[in-house]
Amino acid sequence: MYYSPISLKNLAHDLRSGKLPLSDYIEQTLRRMEEIEPIIHSFIPEEKRDIRLLFEAKALLERYPDPYERPPLFGVLVGVKDIINVDRLQTLAGSKLPPEVFQGEEADIVTILKSAGAIILGKTVCTEFAYFQPGETTNPHNPKHTPGGSSSGSAAAVAAGISPLTVGTQTIASVIRPAAYCGVVGFKPSYGRVSMCGVFPLAKSADHLGFFTADVESMKLVVRSVISNWHKITAKKKPLLAIPASEFLNQAEPATLQSFNRTLKLFTKAGFEIRATTLFKNIELINELHQELLAAEFAVQHHEIFWEHFKLYSEHSKSLYKKGLHIRAEKVKAIREQQLIMRYEVTEKMEEKGIDLLLTPAATRSAPLGLNSTGSPLMSLPWTFAGLPSITIPSDNNRKGLPLGLQLIAPYGEDENLLAYAKVLNEIINCSV
Repeated sequence: MYYSPISLKNLAHDLRSGKLPLSDYIEQTLRRMEEIEPIIHSFIPEEKRDIRLLFEAKALLERYPDPYERPPLFGVLVGVKDIINVDRLQTLAGSKLPPEVFQGEEADIVTILKSAGAIILGKTVCTEFAYFQPGETTNPHNPKHTPGGSSSGSAAAVAAGISPLTVGTQTIASVIRPAAYCGVVGFKPSYGRVSMCGVFPLAKSADHLGFFTADVESMKLVVRSVISNWHKITAKKKPLLAIPASEFLNQAEPATLQSFNRTLKLFTKAGFEIRATTLFKNIELINELHQELLAAEFAVQHHEIFWEHFKLYSEHSKSLYKKGLHIRAEKVKAIREQQLIMRYEVTEKMEEKGIDLLLTPAATRSAPLGLNSTGSPLMSLPWTFAGLPSITIPSDNNRKGLPLGLQLIAPYGEDENLLAYAKVLNEIINCSV
């Protein structure tokens, strides 16, 4: 087991105050990477990483010599998913394509992180084009199991204690599922809440940026630091909780549902009301529409590069591209309209019924054995399709010691409430351990 996450909140305080010298922190991180990267493969290898990091640290210290004037993420080493552009670092999007294909301006989120004082530790491994072809990353709880995907390295790096904060993306389940598999917190804001400029798209109508941390308090520090219009909210009441209809939940395996029900009992015992609710009629249709939208937009994105480099594409990506070619523009337009309708209808129904949070398992099961698959995305798919904010918090472990996560979903735009309530529910879970 290589699971040893670091609390960003505590680390950031120590770096700002100077209690932990920045050079010492960098050396500690590099030693940690040297120790476990050969096993978990969470980062893209980089020559002379140590020299670059120490140079950037020196420049940061010269810019902020006074601890009282240092920004919130001063000196924090951040991992960035390899579909997100970072100046002076190559983007390969988990593929065999030449880096020139992905060249572009630095992503907005990276510039914002740097402005908040962060130093980019490196690019984290992801599946090819953030789709289904896995990279080399393994699960820090057990390297024989998948870490999930597509933000594989981002989740594993936090779980292994290499980086206290990493950035990922989600187009189906690529933040929530790997966070659950690796036993960390993963947060996906509402669609459009965080800029995707500088991120190589998978499907623009469903691509979301997301973050990984060790705990909810650390995630709150992240969002306050990088989302400019974030409003501070404290949970002043017990949220009304709800679970989706069995049609949706039964996509999860029985052992996962047993764990989920145990968690629900903790909340009931703590005085929370939990209702069952039906928010959509046909989960199979939603799954199908989302996959068609993804394929169609993938084909458009890759139109100019596929035939030049098709020999370098995996069979997963070739199949997706060819599927997308057969989906007509009129169908894509209709699916995008269904996205907006579902977003509006689910949010409206939740508000009408006074529901603050939906609860579901974060994944259909714990991390599967083997590295040839990143697992099922079905627990996250409809909420990503609708663009709703979601977060996963560790909730349990299975008999083999692999983590299970609880997914919380809020109405569209209620990201602040989501994190405030996540803190409350997370404390209840932690008190039961």
